[in-house]
Amino acid sequence: MATTRTLPLHRITAGLLVLQLVLLGSCEEQVPLVLWTHQWTPQGNQLPPAAGHIVERQQLADYLDKMLTTGPRNVLLFLQDKMSVEDFTLYGGAFGNKQDSVFPNLENALRSSSSKLVLPAVSWPASNEVIGHLQEQLETSPIYLDPDMLSQLTLNASSPALLVFRLPYYIGSDLISAKEVLSGNDEVIGQVMSVMKGQSVPYTAIYTALQPSRGASSDSMEAIMAGGRSLLQARGGYRDRERANERQRKMREKAGVYAPVEFKEGENSCIILWAKGLSVSILRSGRWETHDLTPSTFGEGVSPKLHGSSCDKTKARLALNYENVLGHRNFKLIFALSQRHYKVSARRWFTLDAVELEYDGTKATFNGSRNIYAPAEYSYRCESVSSFRWPQLVPRSSKDPANQWRVSFEDFQIQGFNVSGGKFSYASDCAGFFSPGIWMGLMTSLLMVLVLTYGLHMIMQLHTMDRFDDPKGPAISVPQTE
Repeated sequence: MATTRTLPLHRITAGLLVLQLVLLGSCEEQVPLVLWTHQWTPQGNQLPPAAGHIVERQQLADYLDKMLTTGPRNVLLFLQDKMSVEDFTLYGGAFGNKQDSVFPNLENALRSSSSKLVLPAVSWPASNEVIGHLQEQLETSPIYLDPDMLSQLTLNASSPALLVFRLPYYIGSDLISAKEVLSGNDEVIGQVMSVMKGQSVPYTAIYTALQPSRGASSDSMEAIMAGGRSLLQARGGYRDRERANERQRKMREKAGVYAPVEFKEGENSCIILWAKGLSVSILRSGRWETHDLTPSTFGEGVSPKLHGSSCDKTKARLALNYENVLGHRNFKLIFALSQRHYKVSARRWFTLDAVELEYDGTKATFNGSRNIYAPAEYSYRCESVSSFRWPQLVPRSSKDPANQWRVSFEDFQIQGFNVSGGKFSYASDCAGFFSPGIWMGLMTSLLMVLVLTYGLHMIMQLHTMDRFDDPKGPAISVPQTE
């Protein structure tokens, strides 16, 4: 990584604006990555890529490996939901007006750093693997923090740490909202830099995103060249962004399909688990603190530790081992399953008996056997499994430590028996047959049947007269009584 003379952010973003012209010809979406270090003298130069070059997985891994080999191993990862080069060119003072920049803290960090690297175009599937690659190289689990929580954490220069700060992004019909969000994210970076300055611990900081914030189009580029004033008036601008966002969503869904966690007993697959999201929360001082376990469990290059897992013909136990989860150094998430034959249905069923959390010698147990079950030869799948909001998992007792915890699994699927080839069997879905739409249809049909029945009953009560007035015969006389 090359040490270059310090440039203000508006000079860097001016260069990024030129690079954007070259990148418009590429069909793949990219995200920028900015890396800087504190108290580090590089032992080898590492030049940034040529203008217009897109950094793919292997090249990005080489950059990160070089950084971890020669630089500080306390890594601060500012991971924004979405970001594009246009965010710097639009809001980073790229047009010569330094006071318009919404990144003053990032600019100061780059100015004061001993070495920096700016990658304007990183393939966003590669940026999604940054956490996994850093975790593998540092041999430590990521710790998700807020700036306020960082001051309570003591870092050691000799012990590696991976601290992740998630930053939001929003863009809609009002571009001012995006500018305000980016300004708020820059303030978060400034707060973290202030805390790190007080601790006097060398660190490496990375600022990147999971996916692009907008598609590159000629309309948006014309707006940038015009100083941003004509962006709202560009014909088809919103439609182009909507189509680009839809393409990004489809690409993200395609790239987000990762292999399930698989536990083998010998050469045979025994238990497999997949989820779009795994998270746990603990109640502290009246607030719920949440930790996302998904990046440490799934993804390319991620191999969770499964010691403590076991399985046989009637019982299965999958233990996922983590480090530094919500202040607990050793943390386990355990799924306990069992199967047996039921005479009433004349077949075998398996149940998720319990979900256990083990930490610092304490065990919190959630019971799931009443709600989570499936035929033994099937897998179980549910869009959402949680201990709150229509809970399928409930604490085993009122005194169980699980009452201080929440667990949430999104798009959850598990199979602990009859696994073949490391793939899920047919899924028994948790969705009930009687959905709200079906209930509405049944109630409407029942109401109409009741109305029809009442009408038929009224018609059946009608009676005709047994005598009629004949004009050729004697008139009908009705005697009157007093």
